[in-house]
Amino acid sequence: MTPQNTIAIVYDYDQTLSPSYMQEDVIFPAFAINAESFWRRCVELVREHGYDNELAYMKVMLDTFGMDRPTNAELKKLGSKLSFYKGLPEMFEEFRNNLLTEEQIANGITVEHYIISSGLKVLLDGSRLKPYVRAIFGCEFAEDKEGRIAFPKRVISHTQKTQFLFRINKGLLDMSQDVNDHMDAEIRPIPFPHMIYIGDGPTDVPCFTVMKKNGGQAIAVYNPDDPQRVGFRKCYQLSAHADRVKHIAPADYRPNTHLRLLLEQMVEETANRIIAQRKEAIETGTVPAPKH
Repeated sequence: MTPQNTIAIVYDYDQTLSPSYMQEDVIFPAFAINAESFWRRCVELVREHGYDNELAYMKVMLDTFGMDRPTNAELKKLGSKLSFYKGLPEMFEEFRNNLLTEEQIANGITVEHYIISSGLKVLLDGSRLKPYVRAIFGCEFAEDKEGRIAFPKRVISHTQKTQFLFRINKGLLDMSQDVNDHMDAEIRPIPFPHMIYIGDGPTDVPCFTVMKKNGGQAIAVYNPDDPQRVGFRKCYQLSAHADRVKHIAPADYRPNTHLRLLLEQMVEETANRIIAQRKEAIETGTVPAPKH
């Protein structure tokens, strides 16, 4: 039996952990790229040439840099400048010590954080969030002989994000492992009911659906400082009309906010449920005795 005592909190990145898109946040200012014309060219590729969104932005990025392409190492350095919603990265630090009770810790319960993004993994690898996160999945560029970014190596579209939920569920964090290999439910390290997914809108719908179908939990977050309420309307739509998520909250990760209360409550209930199930298994004698 695999000890299924890990709770996973899985985050989208753009608009979920940060109010801005990571490209606009750090790449455009560093290389004097005009955001408006960049995104306009992306839209053109998608609408007129049938590109996937993620491949479109990766192509436009390479085209924009032309011969002056940066290295992955240079992009990683830029990641340290990424900006987040209020309460981050402090929440991850606070969760290290104050999230679980002594009883939960004594029962071997742990909480892990994961990020699944359609943005660039290399920026997140250089960010202040990295030390707290068990694994980061995102789009990646291969490098040429000089180390400069050359070609998309991995692309994660919003429909492909669900594959990474199954990777977390099965503990297959190494990309060389085949996520489609059959694995019995009782040996999957993080069952879906032990998972919480946080996203911000329609691109997270496939992940919200996987969570709902498999007994996991999900929260849709929106930017509380947006006067146009675009994010709020998307979230409201997802919960009130489309029945995709049960909970919506402002993306404010500070203590005692609605989002923090939801997260802490979900973790607490999940941890207590794991302990209760374990006690019940011991009492009904379904736990195999240790072999000598």
